[in-house]
Amino acid sequence: MIDRYIVKDGKKMRYGYTTGSCAAAASKAAAMMALTKEKMDFIRIDTPKGWKLDIEVKDYYIGDHCASCSVEKDGGDDPDNTHGILVTSTVEIIDEPKIEIKGGRGVGVVTKPGLSITPGSPAINPVPQSMIKKEVSEVLPKNKGAVITISVPKGEEVAKRTFNPKLGIMGGISILGTSGIVVPMSEEAFKESLALEVKMAVQEGIEKLILVPGNYGRDLAVSHYGFDKEHIMKTSNFVGFMLEQCVANGIKEVLMIGHIGKFVKLSGGIFHTHSKVADGRIEIIASNMALLGAPTKIIEELFKCVTTEAAIEVIEKNGYEKVFEVLCQKAEKRCKSRVYDELEVGIVMFSMDQKILGVGEIAKKLLEEFKNA
Repeated sequence: MIDRYIVKDGKKMRYGYTTGSCAAAASKAAAMMALTKEKMDFIRIDTPKGWKLDIEVKDYYIGDHCASCSVEKDGGDDPDNTHGILVTSTVEIIDEPKIEIKGGRGVGVVTKPGLSITPGSPAINPVPQSMIKKEVSEVLPKNKGAVITISVPKGEEVAKRTFNPKLGIMGGISILGTSGIVVPMSEEAFKESLALEVKMAVQEGIEKLILVPGNYGRDLAVSHYGFDKEHIMKTSNFVGFMLEQCVANGIKEVLMIGHIGKFVKLSGGIFHTHSKVADGRIEIIASNMALLGAPTKIIEELFKCVTTEAAIEVIEKNGYEKVFEVLCQKAEKRCKSRVYDELEVGIVMFSMDQKILGVGEIAKKLLEEFKNA
């Protein structure tokens, strides 16, 4: 259990750790037990967030050249369907210096393109894979390797309460996490903290803001455009709320940089971008493709896509990249309309591989202004 807390809306809320951290911890512990033949009660791992975690090890088994154990997922005080489930790792030590990661029972299998994992592969995301390899490689002797199988005994049951089936991930949950840490999220308290960030920025003399939905947008804003992290603010899913806060605090210009999966919703007038609130991503893309003259066959192909990444492939394959600019400009108009033209809003959309797909007309102007500021 993590003994770290955040105060939101006057309430003390505890952090948790991701299924990715669970898989990494269980794998490291199993590898050590396979090598030493000694039981472990706790294991320490690093996380991408920079925090070290000491995690309890459960249900261990030690064989001749292998071992397995489990770690209980701790979602902290965040509402989480996977809280309390066991993530199990079985590690076989091999004489070849390589690490192979497999998915076992309860870990979903990707069946459709467009995700960060290729179809046919277990739904273990890239960051958790890196965490697993890092932790296990630290304890392996020279010239030894490991075959690691991650399983989740109740994964198939839990997955029914997630969006995995809609994404074409079948048979279990995904092993997720970009920071290794679960941040407890009370929506109203979180929105209050976002509003406070805007207010503080204005008090510090900032008149223009760069808004991003999350880490990917922030990283691209820094790496591609060279913006200072200190001038970048996250919106999470509350885009409409944050635009309103900008107006309320006297901000006049906002440059927004985000993944197309979030920002395509803005072009359809959807300003709370969580998929539980509203989706329509493929419908919005398809309707704009139709307006550009795309034939029915391509529209039908788009509707088979479960992610915007898959839709990007269809668009680029058929030469309709112009739709990205159209979506950006419509998103800019929708954003301005949302705040009654009291705010200049520029939109930049990118793909998961950090490729810039579209830049709106207002964004082109703001990019120059912001760079020269």
